[in-house]
Amino acid sequence: MRNLTTVRAAEELGVSQPAVSNALKALEKQFGFTLFERTNRGLIPTDEARIIFEEVDPVFSMLRGIEDQVRAIRATRKGRLRIAATAPLGQTAIPTALKSFLADRQDVRISYDVYGVDRVIRDVTAGIKDIGILLGVESHPGCDVMPLFEGHMECVLLADHPLAALDTITPADLVKHDYIGIRVSKESKLGALIQGAFAESGTHYDSGVEVRFCHTASALANAGLGVAIVDSFSARFLRSKDLVRRSFEPRIPVTAVAIVRADHPPSRVAAAFVKEIEGFFQEETP
Repeated sequence: MRNLTTVRAAEELGVSQPAVSNALKALEKQFGFTLFERTNRGLIPTDEARIIFEEVDPVFSMLRGIEDQVRAIRATRKGRLRIAATAPLGQTAIPTALKSFLADRQDVRISYDVYGVDRVIRDVTAGIKDIGILLGVESHPGCDVMPLFEGHMECVLLADHPLAALDTITPADLVKHDYIGIRVSKESKLGALIQGAFAESGTHYDSGVEVRFCHTASALANAGLGVAIVDSFSARFLRSKDLVRRSFEPRIPVTAVAIVRADHPPSRVAAAFVKEIEGFFQEETP
């Protein structure tokens, strides 16, 4: 109806001209009446053909719309992504990575929450969230764990702090000054890791100020309350120019991971976001 010649119709459909002619003849035979008058200039639709076209054209439009949707989903430009993250990543690296991910995906809808470790794992295993981003989880029943990047714990402190003169800070150095610790709790494994490093060094872990999250520790360090021991992901996204970063020994490795439900493969959008985060961490490595 649009092309009015079998040659142009064949070009649009990506088939041969004889295939179009044969299909048209078969359709007319099935209907029992002529759909097009054949002339030297091409095909002229009959009144019967126009009536049928008016009925089926909305269906073709709907099918074209479905085809467009399929292409968008295939290219991960359309869909839904429900993310949960723990604070060290959820309030530092992930928002920046998410901005980059959505730059050319305006039709992807995001649900994003920051929780403790247990809540992130629970929501992913229950199917409430599609993907969880957190630190230090090696395995968990009901989850597939995908390592993203390995970081470590380090110190952040004001540039004029006496310990800023050191390249590496140890627990023995910290106990001579005020320092900000991460609380040992089920919500975060980082506090237990720091406590273990102090014990390994033969030093008692007893900070004057204790917080739940690394970004809170960084804020307090920026206010001059002491040296903060934080993960390198949080340290990398410090907003203050007054704070400096120093290595912490003994070294405490912490791995950023993505988790998805074990019995449910991630959607194309979720898998694409995992790749985005992996690339983001690689680019942001100092």
